[in-house]
Amino acid sequence: MTQVRRYALVALGLALLAGVAVATPPFDSLRGWSLDLLTGLRWTAFGNPHPPESSPAVVIALDEETYRTPPFEGTPNVTWTREIGRVLTATVEGGAAVVGFDIVFPVSIEQSQILLGDETLGARVRGFDRDYLRALALAAREGKVVLGQVQHSDKPIRPSPGQRVAVGQQRNIRALNAYSDPDDVLRRMPLSFAIDGTRVPSMSVELASRKLGQPPEWGPDGALTLAGYRVPGAVANTLTVNFAGGADNIPTYSLADLRACAEKGDTEFFKREFAGKVVLLGTLLDVEDRRVTSKRFATAGELARAPRCVTPVPTSGTVARPTISGVYLHATAVNNLIRRDAVVETGRPVNAAISIALAALAAVAALSLSPARAALLWLAGAALWTALATTVFRGGLALPLLQPLVASLAVLVLAIAWRFMVADKDKRLLRQSFALYLAPAVIDRMLASSRPPELGGEARTVTIYFSDVAGFSSFSEHMQPHDIVALMNDYLSAMTDIIEAEGGFVDKYIGDAIVAVFGAPADDPGHAASAVRTALRCRARLEEMNATQEPFKSRPMRQRIGLNSGEALVGNIGSRRRFNYTVMGDAVNLAARLEGANKVFRTSIIAAQATVDLAGPGFAWRELDMIRVKGRAQPVRIHEALAEGEPSAQQRANAVAYAAGLARWRAGDFNAAADEFGRVASADTASAAFQQRALALSASPPGAGWEPVNTLEEK
Repeated sequence: MTQVRRYALVALGLALLAGVAVATPPFDSLRGWSLDLLTGLRWTAFGNPHPPESSPAVVIALDEETYRTPPFEGTPNVTWTREIGRVLTATVEGGAAVVGFDIVFPVSIEQSQILLGDETLGARVRGFDRDYLRALALAAREGKVVLGQVQHSDKPIRPSPGQRVAVGQQRNIRALNAYSDPDDVLRRMPLSFAIDGTRVPSMSVELASRKLGQPPEWGPDGALTLAGYRVPGAVANTLTVNFAGGADNIPTYSLADLRACAEKGDTEFFKREFAGKVVLLGTLLDVEDRRVTSKRFATAGELARAPRCVTPVPTSGTVARPTISGVYLHATAVNNLIRRDAVVETGRPVNAAISIALAALAAVAALSLSPARAALLWLAGAALWTALATTVFRGGLALPLLQPLVASLAVLVLAIAWRFMVADKDKRLLRQSFALYLAPAVIDRMLASSRPPELGGEARTVTIYFSDVAGFSSFSEHMQPHDIVALMNDYLSAMTDIIEAEGGFVDKYIGDAIVAVFGAPADDPGHAASAVRTALRCRARLEEMNATQEPFKSRPMRQRIGLNSGEALVGNIGSRRRFNYTVMGDAVNLAARLEGANKVFRTSIIAAQATVDLAGPGFAWRELDMIRVKGRAQPVRIHEALAEGEPSAQQRANAVAYAAGLARWRAGDFNAAADEFGRVASADTASAAFQQRALALSASPPGAGWEPVNTLEEK
C-alpha cells in the first residue's frame, strides 16, 4: 500500500469515527452548548434583528420597583389583585389582543382561615377580590385573558377557585411548564400538554393562536402548524426558542407605573402601548423565577425600560446574569410563533456529515503538515466555521458549532499521534541518525526528499569540499595545547556554520581539515553552486576573523579549499557494529588533490571544471591551468573562484593578465608568458608563481614532447 493510500484510509477512518461519535446522544450536551454560544455570538456580532417596539409580545412586570411603590409596598402580593384587575381592564380596553398570566394566585385572601377577633380574616374581607374577578370575567368573555397553572404530578398548582370560575374554567387556563435539557438549561418550550387525555396547547401557543385568530393544528406526527407555519422542533412537541440578546428586545412595563396610569385615567397611553399586543404579566425579580437558558451568554441587566406613563424611567440598571426571568420564556416563544422564526436545528445525520467533513480536513492537515502548522490551520478553520455558523444563525438555522470542532480537534490529535508513533517512525530513526552531524534544515530537507539515502550506500552526484589551514603545523608548534584547541574550535565552528547554512554537511574533521559534501543526503540540484558560495563565504569570514578577532589578529590564518563535483558513493559505510555516513570515490580523491594544489598556485579556492560547469553563470572564475594529480592519468582543467557575481576591478585586471600569460605559456612562448604574468605579479600571487615557472622553462627549455600540463607530484 502506498503512503498516500495509507494516509487517506487513516484520515477517512478517523473522520468517520469522530464525526459519527459526536452526533450520538452522549454528546448531545455539545448541541446545547452550540446553541448557547451561537446565541451569544450572534448578539455580539450583529445585535438584535428587531427593534423592541416591533415585538408582538410585551411584559407587565411585578418588579422590584413595584414592591417599593405604594400601595404595593409592605403588603403581600395576594392583596394586589384589585390593582392588577384595574391594570388588566385598562390593558384590554386599550386594545390588547390577549393577556396571559405567568403568575399564579392559588389562593385568595377571602379564603383565609386565620382568626381575626370572632371571625376569620377571609370573612372580614369578603368581597375583596370582587373587582379583580369581574375584570377577569369581562376579559374572558372577549377571549382576551389566559390564566396560568403549573402541572405538578397529579396536583397542579392552579388559580384560586374564584378565578377559575371567573375565566370559565380550563377554557382560559393553560400550563406554564417549561422544558429543561439534561444540563438544566432551558432551550425549548413545550407546545402542548396531555391533560385528562386531551391535548391542550401550552401558554405560549394559546397566546399566539389568539393573537393570530387561528386555532393550532396538530399533524399525525404530533407536529404543530399555526396559521400556516409548521413549527420546527428537534425534540418532539417542543419549540427551540430563538432568543435575541440583551434585555430590551421585549418591552417591559412596571406594574406600579401602569397602576398609577390607570388611576390617572390615561386611556391613550394604554391604547398607544398595548393595542394589538400579546401581554404577559409576570415577576421580574432578582431572586424569583430565574431560568438559565440558551440566552445565558447574551444577557444584560433587566429593568422595566418601556415608555412610562407616570413614574420616571429607572436611570440605573441591574447586573447582567446568566439567568433571565421566566416570563421572557413565554414572551419569546410567542414572538417566535408569530414571527415564524423559531430556531431550526439540524438533525443527527446532518450533524454527523458536517463533523465528518471538518474532521477529514483536520486529518489531512495533520498528516501532510507539521504539527504546529496543522494546529494553526485548525485554529483558522475553527474561526472560519464559527463565523459561518454565526452568520447562518441570523436566519434561525442552528448549524452544529461544537460537534465538528470537537470531532476535528480529536482527529487532529489522533492523526498527529498516529503519525508520530507509526508513520514517522522511520523518519525519526533517520533524524536521530543524522542529528549529530547534520544541520536541522538539512535533515528536514532530507526527510522531505523523495530519495532518502539507502542504508549501506548509493551512488549520488555530489560536490565535495576539502579545506585545510595553510601552515598550521608551523605556527601551532609555538602555541600551548589549550590555546590550539580554543583557536581551532572557533575556526571550525565558524566554517561549519557557513557550510550548514548553505545546505552542506560536514563529513569529518581531520585535525585542521574539513571534509564536507553538498547534494547528499538530501537532493540539492544546486549543490555545486552551494559549495562554491560556501567557499567564498568561508574565505571572507576567515579574513574578517583575522582582522577583528583575537587570537586570529595575532596569528592570521590562511586556508586552502578544493572543490570537485561528480558521482560518489554516499552512505553508511563501516563495520556492522560501527559505521559512519560518508562519501567515497574518485571524485572525492580529486577534491582532496585540488585542495593541495593551492600550494602550487598560491591560491585559496580551486575547483575542477565539473564544478564550474554545474555551478552556473552566477560566479566569476579564472582558469588556472591543466594539471595531472597523483594517482590520475587524465589531466584536469582547474579554475580559481574569484567572486559571486561581478569580480572587483583588481580581480578583473589580474584575470586578464593571467589569461594572456596562460595563452603564451600553452603556445610555448615562455618569455612572453613571463612578461604577461609579470604585469600583475606584485599584486597576484598566482601570477607570481606562474611567472617563476615560465622563467625556469625559458632558461631551460623542455624537450620536443612537452605538453602544457602541470604534473603535481605531491598530494
